[in-house]
Amino acid sequence: MVEQIRHSLRRTYDPRVLSRHNAFAGMMRPDFSERLLRRNFRDPVLVAGSDGVGSKVLLGLEHGRIRGLGVDLVAMSANDVLTTGAEPLFFLDYVACHRLDPENVAEIVAGVSDGCTQAGCALLGGETAELPELYAPSHFDLAGFCVGVVDYRRIVGHEGVESGDVVLGLASSGLHSNGYALARRALAPFIKGKRPPVDLGEPVLDAVLRPTRIYVRSVLALLNRYRRKRVVRAMAHVTGGGIGGNLPRVLPGDCDALLSRRSWKPPPIFDLLRRAGVGRTEMFRVFNMGIGFVLVVRPAFALSIVRFLKRQGETVYRMGEIRRGGGRVVWR
Repeated sequence: MVEQIRHSLRRTYDPRVLSRHNAFAGMMRPDFSERLLRRNFRDPVLVAGSDGVGSKVLLGLEHGRIRGLGVDLVAMSANDVLTTGAEPLFFLDYVACHRLDPENVAEIVAGVSDGCTQAGCALLGGETAELPELYAPSHFDLAGFCVGVVDYRRIVGHEGVESGDVVLGLASSGLHSNGYALARRALAPFIKGKRPPVDLGEPVLDAVLRPTRIYVRSVLALLNRYRRKRVVRAMAHVTGGGIGGNLPRVLPGDCDALLSRRSWKPPPIFDLLRRAGVGRTEMFRVFNMGIGFVLVVRPAFALSIVRFLKRQGETVYRMGEIRRGGGRVVWR
């Protein structure tokens, strides 16, 4: 199995990686001084995030679609690290299973490698645990963590957020990796073959299992474009808890985010969930509803930021603005 995943690791390396295959630990320099690729941090701060894929694993396992789960695994942590303005440096994964199936593990790690390539970070290594007493036959679970780096003076927090700032939302690729206990129950008849009452434009399973979008390259390109001006005030990754549960984490206590639900149209998979009986309030509490990442930006730069992110391949919505308040999301 170790030999099968060698290529998946090496394709994510850049000159900063010092790792040796099959070593006990991975090594990476945050700085390097080679003339062609010179890149040094003045006051580096390490940023770390850890997460899993949740019960989306069960759906991928049941239908033999496990490579995309590796992308999900990277996305959940890399997007979290990105909210601070940090560049993801490296990722490590943990695969726990009933019995080791080298082909399956290699497929999962290939997906992790895909995610690391999208996030621009190195897959330094990981661990595979065989736990027959803990996991049912053929079952496995995934976890991982990402470490990034940002110059102290370039950290994106919430300190600069003020009334009048603009809230921009970046489109998600679908459900991402949250709310699958509810989604699996609600959509079970359609996953099994019942014709959905909504035209998804694709098979239900494709819509449900599409990997989480990774926003690293486009957002870092934006931050690097404005290295002297602090045009991005705060950023939030929309995961479990939805927009209302995640955006307040980067709002100061004296500001609200006044948002309009009419400013974007959620993808059809969310309409199918509604038709399957999931209430609107519950959907906004559990799912991202088509918005995977949120930026709070200075109003004078909002239009140019929207144009730039669109050129980077993102779908961008102007969702609302910041007003004086109590650190909440207020829908209008």
